[in-house]
Amino acid sequence: MFQQMIVGLTGLPGNMVRPRWQPTVPKQPEATINWCSIGVTNSDADANPVMAHSPAGNGSDSLLRNEVLTILASFYGPNASAYAAQARDGIFISQNNDMLTANSMGLVSVGDKLPVPELVNQQWIRRFDFEIRIRRQVVRTYNVLNILSAQATIDSDPLTESIDVSQ
Repeated sequence: MFQQMIVGLTGLPGNMVRPRWQPTVPKQPEATINWCSIGVTNSDADANPVMAHSPAGNGSDSLLRNEVLTILASFYGPNASAYAAQARDGIFISQNNDMLTANSMGLVSVGDKLPVPELVNQQWIRRFDFEIRIRRQVVRTYNVLNILSAQATIDSDPLTESIDVSQ
């Protein structure tokens, strides 16, 4: 999804916006080619998720939590600075955020564009990085069965009371 976002923001060809980490590392494009590497570098979850029980069926619990994803975008090539600036600024346009909103996400912040040249085979390669921070909502459902019946005693001096709960 983030790859598609960078393609849309920059106009770079889809095969020139690559996942940062791949099982088989492809050959890096020549220094004269404009391209981008993108990947999630951190996932920071909030401390206190919301838990809610649903009695439907046999019962289930839903965990609802927000987390902030940090995404690093690295742009390479002779126009790396211009592509990085275009992506960084374009992400603030509301129609460009529609994909995020449709997936229960929202833009938190965009970092500064930083020059980070790389030395590859004794040649300096132009590179510009920036971070995008996106908040997303995560919902997980767990099978937590309903309590159909229970017997208990509440003992609070001087009163003792028996309780029988059944459906």
